Amino acid sequence: MKKTLYTLLFLLPFNVLASGGGMKLDSADIDLSDIQSLERGAKHYVTYCLGCHSAKHIRYKRIALDLKLDEAEILKNVAPLGAGIYDQMHSAMNAHDAEKWFGTTPPDLSLIARSRGADWLYSYLRSFYNDPSKPLGVNNAVFKDVGMPNVFWQLQGTQAAEIHKVEGQDVVTGLRLEQPGQLSPKEFDKLVNDLVNFLVYVGEPVQLERQQMGKYVLFFILMFIVLAYLLKKEYWKDVH
Repeated sequence: MKKTLYTLLFLLPFNVLASGGGMKLDSADIDLSDIQSLERGAKHYVTYCLGCHSAKHIRYKRIALDLKLDEAEILKNVAPLGAGIYDQMHSAMNAHDAEKWFGTTPPDLSLIARSRGADWLYSYLRSFYNDPSKPLGVNNAVFKDVGMPNVFWQLQGTQAAEIHKVEGQDVVTGLRLEQPGQLSPKEFDKLVNDLVNFLVYVGEPVQLERQQMGKYVLFFILMFIVLAYLLKKEYWKDVH
């Protein structure tokens, strides 16, 4: 039984890689202490994502507090027109229209970074390519047959897939830029990284505070163990 479990655990990473096609995930540069990156990411989210995807578990008020920005500045530079400081990040698209246009309601992205991972998101958003066989004209090397349009095509440009046969199936092994967009590849990667950085923050806004507090908690536990051991020695020294 143990041998079987060890074998399954050993094969798990290979199964995960195979399920994502032939594309290797790129590493996102996540830094929740970079306030400027988080602010840019919030702007990008409102501009390119909020039209379809909500992030209803966070409010503009919380973003202003965590990013140390004035409420008026958040409403002017980040929030959509007409939003209030206590509003959640709700999409303007209603469920009926979403079902009609896309066949399903786009998911809320409050916890997407925690469920999928930052590297997956970073790679996914940069991996759209032209595919005339699909209703939206695009496919994705990380998420095959995705129902989401490429909202970044004007910024990134259009990509073509390098497809090879693997065990009788077509697998995307690489992407090449066919037509450049408004941004250079380096500039586009930075935009996507800022967006992913913001989504990681949205998934757990107290993450930095938790990590900082964790050091003090571990120090307290260590000191308590020492005191408990010394107390135990003092208590039991006359028993034996």
